Amino acid sequence: MEPFSAAPFSMALAPERLWQAINPLTWTQSGGQVGLINIALGQTARPDIERTVLNEVGSYGRQIGRIGDALEVLIRHFETRDLPQAERDALTILMGQLAEVRKVKAREREG
Repeated sequence: MEPFSAAPFSMALAPERLWQAINPLTWTQSGGQVGLINIALGQTARPDIERTVLNEVGSYGRQIGRIGDALEVLIRHFETRDLPQAERDALTILMGQLAEVRKVKAREREG
């Protein structure tokens, strides 16, 4: 009987050479990752118009902020007593969030 001979066990878990081509010219606003943050802008039928609006009118945050400011004016001049409690609560929560946004903006402008 022949003695048992153990052959060394080997397995490749990764390729011998690892590389990745990085070409910033292929990145786009609708899918490229920059740094550690991914921003998916969603699908739009006219991305050219979307980019123009963002460049010439304002960011989504600025646009939403303006909508919030306008809603706050309307809510202040709107009689809410005839609304169901859940709807009054929704308006109160929105007003609270708008107030918090104002606080953050004021703090960031000061600091």
